[in-house]
Amino acid sequence: MADALRDPLNLSPTEMESIQKLQTTATRLQKELAKAVVGQEKVIEELLITLICRGHCLLVGVPGLAKTLLVSTLAKTLTLTFNRVQFTPDLMPSDITGTEVIEEDKTTGQRALRYVKGPIFANAVLADEINRTPPKTQAALLEAMQEHQVTAGGVQRRLPEPFFVMATQNPIEQEGTYPLPEAQLDRFMFQVLVDYPTEQEEFDIVRLTTAPRQVQIEPVITGEEVLELMALVRKVPVPDHVVRYALKLTRQTRVIKGDVPKFVKDYVSWGAGPRASQYLVLAGKARALLQGRHHVSTQDICAVAPPTLRHRVLTNFNAEAEGIRSDDIVRMLIENTPLTESADSAMVSKVTA
Repeated sequence: MADALRDPLNLSPTEMESIQKLQTTATRLQKELAKAVVGQEKVIEELLITLICRGHCLLVGVPGLAKTLLVSTLAKTLTLTFNRVQFTPDLMPSDITGTEVIEEDKTTGQRALRYVKGPIFANAVLADEINRTPPKTQAALLEAMQEHQVTAGGVQRRLPEPFFVMATQNPIEQEGTYPLPEAQLDRFMFQVLVDYPTEQEEFDIVRLTTAPRQVQIEPVITGEEVLELMALVRKVPVPDHVVRYALKLTRQTRVIKGDVPKFVKDYVSWGAGPRASQYLVLAGKARALLQGRHHVSTQDICAVAPPTLRHRVLTNFNAEAEGIRSDDIVRMLIENTPLTESADSAMVSKVTA
């Protein structure tokens, strides 16, 4: 039974065709995004992985790096409903989820409560500068992100499918901001770092944005196709040694449990939970498909480990004093954990035989 599950040749012809379609769709999406955004190929790949894994994404970067432009452009390539919410200190939870209003029937004079849906009722929601609003309003997203529903007035209302939240955050401004609590950070599948462009990329940005031009973004994929891709990702086989590798990366971050490396004991105050292991494997599946492979390797897990773990590994005062960030901890974990390349090679040989 286990061998059958590992064999990607058990995928049906329709599923194999869907895999090829996924690669074509990803290429088209990247081409459309390149019309508006210069560079950021790694960020785009991680956004696509989040999308087809049915996850949520937090983009962190200084102002002016096209975080909002990237998300809004991605929404235009999808034939889905899209709403942008600008988070501010005076934003209230009902401004996101919706509220009940009294409506009067002019013919009968009777009054009744009517629920007015908030901007959360969309397929794609951009929570812009999410750390600028108080925790009470930030928490309005918790139920929506986890359960894909909103409870208001004692009534549960389902959100449209597919549903995903893409949030942006500025890491350098601390005054007037409210850091996301760990429980809400854990709801985000990826925390994606948006870095400065290279010199050539910045040259292209300046040249393109200071000249007259019109950018027309074409829709690439429908909501039904997105749901099909989400289902396809979960069918990708994963060998046991890859799952155990993902578990080992996660479990080594837990200071108070098991045998952990010394640098974790020295610099980590709290480690990642089981959701990190789930997302590591799921993201590894998506990355393998995007690269045209029907199996997942430990290299895939390594590639998706930084965006999956960086917001789930909390560093302590010692790390802060020595300038060690969670990304450094993840890098050391990867270096400290063998890749089991022989097992990956054996599986590749089995698939290609």
